[in-house]
Amino acid sequence: MAGKKSVKLLVCLSQDDKRKLLLPNGIPKSVEELVDDVRRACGLRGNFRIQYQDKDFGDTFVNLTSTGDLEDLCTIKVIPLPDEDAAPAQTQTAVNVSLSSDEAFSISGETDDTLILSSSSSSSSRTEQWPKEFPIPSFSYDTEVQLERGNAAFKANGTRLTVNPRMKSDILEKVSDLIYKYKAYPKSYHFCEVSEALIKKHPCLAEPGSWNGCYGWTQRLKTRMGNLRTQLKGLGCPELAVNSLKTKATDDAHPAKNVKRPKRGEANHVPSYPAGETADNLEMERQVLLKEVKKRNNGRIIREKMAKTFALRRQEIVEKQPRVEELQERWPAIFQEEEINAEFLRITTVPLQPRFLAGLDKHSSQLLQVIRKKGGAVGEKIRSIRKPLDQGVDLNIRRECLLKSLVIYLGEDVSHLIKEYLVVQKEEAKAELENAAMAIFVLRDDDALSPPMDIGLVVDGVEVLNDLSSIASSCAMLFGLTYALNLSYPVELKYTFETFQKIIMDIESRQMSRRIQNLSAKLHE
Repeated sequence: MAGKKSVKLLVCLSQDDKRKLLLPNGIPKSVEELVDDVRRACGLRGNFRIQYQDKDFGDTFVNLTSTGDLEDLCTIKVIPLPDEDAAPAQTQTAVNVSLSSDEAFSISGETDDTLILSSSSSSSSRTEQWPKEFPIPSFSYDTEVQLERGNAAFKANGTRLTVNPRMKSDILEKVSDLIYKYKAYPKSYHFCEVSEALIKKHPCLAEPGSWNGCYGWTQRLKTRMGNLRTQLKGLGCPELAVNSLKTKATDDAHPAKNVKRPKRGEANHVPSYPAGETADNLEMERQVLLKEVKKRNNGRIIREKMAKTFALRRQEIVEKQPRVEELQERWPAIFQEEEINAEFLRITTVPLQPRFLAGLDKHSSQLLQVIRKKGGAVGEKIRSIRKPLDQGVDLNIRRECLLKSLVIYLGEDVSHLIKEYLVVQKEEAKAELENAAMAIFVLRDDDALSPPMDIGLVVDGVEVLNDLSSIASSCAMLFGLTYALNLSYPVELKYTFETFQKIIMDIESRQMSRRIQNLSAKLHE
């Protein structure tokens, strides 16, 4: 009887420490056995969990519950868990483990969502997006007692509670503080959601004469949030002080001019400095970072320095709006693929590349059906592009065809997003890309069907990234750069980027343009 096939593991204890491990009996039958094998071979102590890349969700790391989910050449990640007996260094370092062939390969830049909870972050940093259902907080003891009695009376005979000024102030203060935990500048529909959640939890607070029973609460919350912003602005809160007339240039010294607010779901738009840090201290860290970027195999230190200087960098980008060339000089690490992922996570609290690919794959079947129904000249263009979708081709090619078809379906020009050239057209490409505001360039060898030699990104005529793995990953990186560099969406691709944000990434998806609303409705039929 033939013996079990051996499996080689590439164990990555850190970005710069990789070890090869041979399992002669193949993949263990249980997760516990796999954990023991990794622990013995790598000399690990303490508890950790294992995650694996799930292809059904765009290679997002998912907790491993059965080794039957593993196969040769897949990737797993070991995440240390808090343990009293574990060494401090082990409780802070993630360990990557790869099931691979004889040759080692580098781990992708995908990181845990916990990256944003870095110890160098400000205590005021937000850690999550606006919730699907707003959680009404608990109030003071006497307020809770009155609400409990009022809800009971309302349920029994429909009697509404008469709210005294002290109780009303307590409710508005607690709810506004929780709103600020998610957003400094909530929109009208956010206030409506909050007041509706308040009435749902405490129906005795419903107001007679209001079309939804909570219009008055909505208006009071708006006033209270305005007062809260004024108080925090006086305390020097950066995301509010940036819009103060004192900090604006003379030409912009008007309340409604050049207002710098988060507009696309940025949770940490202009964050505060970490506790105990000053602008001078962080500038010294930036100078050290410039030197570290030039060194090889220095990913861990770069990640730490980038996380620590996030507030300084973000305030500079939002307030001064520097050109791309200046940012390349001052913050070269922000144009690395791994750091774009990390910066997007810090800004939005949402992982970039894993969610983008998973969201694209999630909607791919329904999106393909919607696109196939398109007729006329647009339908003809789409049919010529989506031919590989009907064939058993590589996943990256399928994603590329789907994205190109989506751009055309939305009535926009693919060439504004993806510019493809042959090697012989290199000089022509260089001249054309110098005038591109934001685009992906693809360089092929000898014909349009050959595999790409290079895929890169151009922003404001400057090449900022190359050697990307696929068009889909490039779209994710370009979308991430609009947040990292605080750039507006290109006018000629506004519907494409809105789709990326609100449908594929599901960020601030409650308000959509009419065109994207129609697409979203068709995807959910």
